[in-house]
Amino acid sequence: MYDTSARLLRLLSMLQTRREWTGPELAGRLDVTVRTLRRDVARLRGLGYPVRATPGVAGGYQLAAGATLPPLLLDDDEAVAVVLSLRTATSHTVTGIAETSLRALAKLERLLPARLRQRAAALRLATVPLTGPEPTVDPATLTVIAEACQDQHRLTFGYRSRDGAASVRTVQPHRVVHTGRRWYLVAYDETRDDWRTFRVDRIDDPRSTGVRFTPRDPPDAAAFVSDSVSTAPYRVRARVLVHAPADVVAERFPPTTGIVEPVDPTSCLLTTGADSVPPIAVHLALLGHDFTVLEPTDLVQELRVLADRLHRAASRGGATIISADGGGGGPRT
Repeated sequence: MYDTSARLLRLLSMLQTRREWTGPELAGRLDVTVRTLRRDVARLRGLGYPVRATPGVAGGYQLAAGATLPPLLLDDDEAVAVVLSLRTATSHTVTGIAETSLRALAKLERLLPARLRQRAAALRLATVPLTGPEPTVDPATLTVIAEACQDQHRLTFGYRSRDGAASVRTVQPHRVVHTGRRWYLVAYDETRDDWRTFRVDRIDDPRSTGVRFTPRDPPDAAAFVSDSVSTAPYRVRARVLVHAPADVVAERFPPTTGIVEPVDPTSCLLTTGADSVPPIAVHLALLGHDFTVLEPTDLVQELRVLADRLHRAASRGGATIISADGGGGGPRT
């Protein structure tokens, strides 16, 4: 059993990890009686922590938002996870978040005990971000969109399509999806009368109208974005039965390039797209697993052309290596 001070810290930590606890749950975790738990809750309130209690059979305890930020209690693994997340955020696709993340990281690392500072330092020294010219989004834009999703308020904004055409959209926002490279808004477009995805870096001046809407039956946001970015934008859509487990194929086709659906433990259905057939054929040839093309038929013909070309290259044998003094070396295969 914990002593009183340790028990109060443990109780505060538990209240921070879940929205609501029942009294018997908390008492059981702390190995105290419900009566002792009530006294501990009163002590926390006396220290300024706004612990709410709901009476009745379905009642419980929850830590409400207060006027000040209570101390954040983290175990070792949680602290290291926060450090790693902040470190990753310094090279993120959100404009201006790097400096803020570094400030927060510096504060946190100063508070870490020695054993955790060593782990955090190892992560910092061993990891190097690989950044690219990916478009970034304004955190204020993300905030406006996220709040409209939460409040179920109609959202209006300017939008630039893939070909650069500008338009003004009024939508019923549902979810924001992050692919690791880009941010997408899944929303019901009232003008198009259908569900759409919008790249957040192409959204200009989003504004909540303050007008609530009744939520429609939404699609699965992650799957909807995967389909929209991996197949819908392209002229050619291919469906292929791959004779390998879905988790293996998914390593070669992430959600932004294809949709992988398990058929059975040893095969899966791959749906992908491109602006022409040859890139799909080459990608499948490099997959490393047997497959059967379901559609389109043009892909089958392209694979035959590719197979003939590779066969001719292989039948020509090795290339002759010419040495620096002009002499011929043996064939290199």
